[in-house]
Amino acid sequence: MSLSVAYNTARSSLQASQSQMAVVSRNTSGATDPSYSRKIGVLTTTGGYARVTVLRASDQALLTKMLETTSSSATQKALLDGLQKLSQTIGDTELDQSAAARVGALNSALQQYANAPDNPTLARAFVKAASDLADTLNRATAAVQSVRLEADKGMAGSVDRINDLLLKFEKANQQVMSGSALGADVSDAMDTRDSLIAQLSEEIGITVVPRAGNDIALYTDSGVPLFERTARPVTFSPTTAFGPATTGGDVFIDGIRVTGPGALMPLSSGNLVGLAQVRDGVAVTYQKQLDELARGLIQAFAESDQIGVPKGADMPGVFTFAGAAGIPTMPASAGLAGLIRVNDAIDPTKGGTFDVIRDGGINGADYNYNPVGNANAAFSGRLSALTDGMVAERPFDTAFGFGPTASLQGFASLSGGWLEATRQSASQSVDYQTTLLTHASEALSNATDVNTDDETALMLQLEKSYSASAKLLSVIDQMLKTLLSVVG
Repeated sequence: MSLSVAYNTARSSLQASQSQMAVVSRNTSGATDPSYSRKIGVLTTTGGYARVTVLRASDQALLTKMLETTSSSATQKALLDGLQKLSQTIGDTELDQSAAARVGALNSALQQYANAPDNPTLARAFVKAASDLADTLNRATAAVQSVRLEADKGMAGSVDRINDLLLKFEKANQQVMSGSALGADVSDAMDTRDSLIAQLSEEIGITVVPRAGNDIALYTDSGVPLFERTARPVTFSPTTAFGPATTGGDVFIDGIRVTGPGALMPLSSGNLVGLAQVRDGVAVTYQKQLDELARGLIQAFAESDQIGVPKGADMPGVFTFAGAAGIPTMPASAGLAGLIRVNDAIDPTKGGTFDVIRDGGINGADYNYNPVGNANAAFSGRLSALTDGMVAERPFDTAFGFGPTASLQGFASLSGGWLEATRQSASQSVDYQTTLLTHASEALSNATDVNTDDETALMLQLEKSYSASAKLLSVIDQMLKTLLSVVG
């Protein structure tokens, strides 16, 4: 081997060691960055020259699994958050503030009043129990619509974040593609791109499709293009106010509906899906249950025509509702639980009288159950019938899966039980998905993250190689000096 060849080889080795040491230093500084993937300096030799190519540690299968579990976990967390807020309408069972507890308190007050129909104190206690129940249903309706509005705002925020991440992803993807075409090191840009994909997966379920030239295409988990060369627009029109009959807007990706009953390619996972399930699913179902309970109460305390020929229609009695024009039918109209109230006719503080609770006649003389009136203050027939009506089995909407009939308190308890069971199921799903996400993240981390011990050991080896190359250059330098001195 000539001295010139030896010199070039040693210099090339020295430069390669420097490049590899720079990669190790880069890994060490990025060890605390969760989005950083380990860089690998691959040494190749051609014609006696050494060259270092920087590669990036990656595992597409593990990344895909991590993205799936991230989306599923985000779905369940959003759903659980909404259910926990809905559960506040039930409150602490020991405080007896739930609809079921209020129905029980009303039944107890009615029974005591029926045993002493001439006692105004017991009548007043009954009116208070009825008012408390109506207020509970009103507040629960307001809470449900507040949860729906909050979920709708969350969907708007999620869509804004998706659009922002897609624009950033487009820039990062272009940087990777152009750098790859020029043979530049694009590993850091690929880290940025993967970080953006991970953030996107929190909001929406995605599928990553690698393409030639380090290009990537993104699709939703239902197959709708989300990014192909350019970012596709994600649109959503938020709702400013929610009522029980309000239908929230749907999300569109590049003009394709991906949420709501009319979606041909509905999303399956992600924070956006969880929020939509809260707004359009569990909250709506719970509101319908509250409305059905309100309908049952109005029917149970309705007054019937006692003497009319022909008899008039049944009319609201103790419980009525805004705009009442008769007894609501099954299934209850949307928002009835927010409209139900105690009839002013039974409340002396509002110009009414307790007597019409005992005797009837809220809707006129034809609806009076006690023909003797105040002459028979001990009349209990009407109150006893109302007591029986409260515990009687009556038809409810079978769509809830509670069976065709139930008592008022039974239906209220079933509704509260359904909400708590749904919340508990969501909580268990969150725990399960969080565990899966932890395992998937750990597996991906083990495959792509930096191990500082390994990097330190590698640095020591490279330092030795660098020293050897430097020593070889020193020897060659001495030999050249000796040769030149002899020639001179």
